[in-house]
Amino acid sequence: MNETVLYEAGEGGLVTLRLNRPAARNAFDLAMAEAIVAQARRAAADGARLVLVRAAGPVFCAGADLKERRGMGEDAVRARRLKGFAAYAAIEALPMPVAAVVEGPAIGSGCEIAAACDFVVATPAASFRTPEALRGTVGATQRLPRVLGRRLAKDMMLTGRSLSAAEALAHGLVTRLVAPEALEAELAGLAAAILAAPPLALRLAKRCIDEGAERDPRGALATELLAIEESLGADEWRAGMRPGAPGSGSR
Repeated sequence: MNETVLYEAGEGGLVTLRLNRPAARNAFDLAMAEAIVAQARRAAADGARLVLVRAAGPVFCAGADLKERRGMGEDAVRARRLKGFAAYAAIEALPMPVAAVVEGPAIGSGCEIAAACDFVVATPAASFRTPEALRGTVGATQRLPRVLGRRLAKDMMLTGRSLSAAEALAHGLVTRLVAPEALEAELAGLAAAILAAPPLALRLAKRCIDEGAERDPRGALATELLAIEESLGADEWRAGMRPGAPGSGSR
């Protein structure tokens, strides 16, 4: 089952989850949904400090596997959709930084996977499309509006509009747009910065941003104050005060 999503452990706590159905354009099926959940849990159990979500082949994810869905009854489709929701949630719930690396089209479920990550690094070959409503179903209606805004998300959903990598960068879905030949160096630099930073502080910062965005300003501040207390209970902050520590400004 897990061969549909490869688990690649690198040095220093780097883990890559690679969608691995290139012959099917990485179409999202039941096995992939279950594999994402399993591999995300494995990354958490292994104490990963950075997770990259990548894809084998030129397409990041072509969306739901329509061949799988043909012949399914309503109950089977419903069950498969719930498995998909669980997969996106498993990525989103990872406590460490998670980056999607999109080097080709991300359609439907591909957009969901990318939006469930903390940020997206893309090459110019990337594109983003959510054609669910045009196919008579509903999906990808929650995360993208929070990232792109309701109007652009509706334009994509209701007309089938595809966002280029440059458009996705301009509207905040993509955070780094990199030439293909510079991609691996960019990812190496990104990984070096994250893996050199105190892991607890990064997890707390991620938690504060995610939880704070869903609360009013007073509740968001309370979330940060609790995180500060948790941080003070550990020793990471003392190391961060030393000259030459990452982010200290010292040389």
